[in-house]
Amino acid sequence: MTPLVDVRDLRVRYGRYEAVKGVSFTLGRGEILGIVGESGSGKSTIAKTLIGLQKASGGTVTNRARATQMIFQDAVGSLNPRMTVRQTLAEVLAHARGRRGRTDERGGKGADMERLLALVGLSAAVLEQYPREMSGGQCQRVSIARALACRPEVLIADEPVSALDVSVQARVLNLLRDLRRDLGLSILLIAHDLAVVKNVCDRICVMERGVFVDAGAAEQVFAHPTSDYTRRLLAAVPDVERALALS
Repeated sequence: MTPLVDVRDLRVRYGRYEAVKGVSFTLGRGEILGIVGESGSGKSTIAKTLIGLQKASGGTVTNRARATQMIFQDAVGSLNPRMTVRQTLAEVLAHARGRRGRTDERGGKGADMERLLALVGLSAAVLEQYPREMSGGQCQRVSIARALACRPEVLIADEPVSALDVSVQARVLNLLRDLRRDLGLSILLIAHDLAVVKNVCDRICVMERGVFVDAGAAEQVFAHPTSDYTRRLLAAVPDVERALALS
């Protein structure tokens, strides 16, 4: 089957520094692909390039998806602190429908907002809340709901749980897995430790200093790592794995 996203020999430079050094991968329909690496490895640069926030210096990116949306690492910071959840979702829904001018925040889109919140496990009670009034986990769920408002086929999640405690991490990761199942989403999950992706991703690419040092099915990478770097990451797997199993 033709992949939704096909990346070939991608290179990205910041001045003289080459952050991504010729990586290739695909993302299939309904697949969750994890890209894992420490800070500075280049994984977030890949995410920004796919979404159009960063320009590639070489290679090709073919994206056949109808729409692609991104979930950012800082969920609280990605939400406008002066806007309620209702205002945030109303703005995105209006843009998605190509509407201009005044938005009727209490009009026909109320049902759409409640549907989006239900998808991410939140009640309509949060509609009148500001980001400062919600927990980190709730803000991340709102940011996911905002991304889903555009009905994307591809969801790019850049370190979506790194700022959350272990139990909340597990709930958000399980939510992403459920959304893939219920909506048929293809998800690119960026993370800095392997525990985050083990029970969620179909395939994993391990990234070090701008290149992939391991890649394959999740079970294969965990059972038979081919690089010392991957083995070091495996040795540092935290308690999120156990939390995922218990949630």
